[in-house]
Amino acid sequence: MGICDGRVVIVTGAGRGIGREHALAFAREGAKVIVNDLGVAQDGSDASDTPAQQVVDEISGLGGSAVGSGHDVADWDSAGEMVQLAVDSFGGLDVVVNNAGILRDRMFVNSEQAEWEAVLRVHVIGHAAPARHAGSYWRARAKAGETNDARIINTSSGAGLMGSVAQAAYSAAKGAIASLTLVQSAEMARIGATANAIAPAARTRMTEEAFASMMEAPVEGGFDEMDPANVSPLVVWLGSPESADVTGRVFEVEAGIIGIAEGYRHGPRIDKGARWEPGEVGAAVADLLAEAERPTPVYGAS
Repeated sequence: MGICDGRVVIVTGAGRGIGREHALAFAREGAKVIVNDLGVAQDGSDASDTPAQQVVDEISGLGGSAVGSGHDVADWDSAGEMVQLAVDSFGGLDVVVNNAGILRDRMFVNSEQAEWEAVLRVHVIGHAAPARHAGSYWRARAKAGETNDARIINTSSGAGLMGSVAQAAYSAAKGAIASLTLVQSAEMARIGATANAIAPAARTRMTEEAFASMMEAPVEGGFDEMDPANVSPLVVWLGSPESADVTGRVFEVEAGIIGIAEGYRHGPRIDKGARWEPGEVGAAVADLLAEAERPTPVYGAS
């Protein structure tokens, strides 16, 4: 018996890296898993169904239950078909782990429209569409008098929380995901669903290229801090019944560290009680900045 015994879980981008580890970890804890992956390169090209099937085979080898999915999570109708696949295959759906993503790294002033559209499509729409169709399924159950114990687990990033040099599109997309999580948490509580996000740091195809030295595995053994499997225990717990009272949070996770990111909140302010004159604003802002906490530096900034 595991902490997710009998639960039905969709993991997107589950053919490699962190998503693969999520799928395997859920299966080890008794979940039935939809392993979604297009099998594309990290820039979104060269689709293949091989990675997803390999993970399905691994789960089967563990004695677990899994079904592969080649659905495009950033296509509204295709994402709905993936949710229906889970219901048809396993009789329901309890957890959606949105993990799929791509990179198009470039300094902001060199970035192109097509790069922005591709990154925003996969990350933002690719998070919104599966959760939206899952939410419709859970809402219908709630209206029919059924009880849900459902979970949405999104994947943001330190880039989305603090920003990252040469990753403007990726940072914007991951920031949008963090905000999306807050709205999902507020709106979906009434139908029995929580929403949380993670901001992981681990070795993947995307991070190996961008942060090569940081992501190297230890040569002489010992704890591999950047092993993507380090991220999955938190995600599995968030997908379990044990996390029912946790929602609207963004967790930072890497190596053996679990933390909670504290995002935008109302800080110091000055109320004049009347409209400000432009010439008065500078002094007021200086006072506010002196009282406010300094923001965490952007990753990669000198």
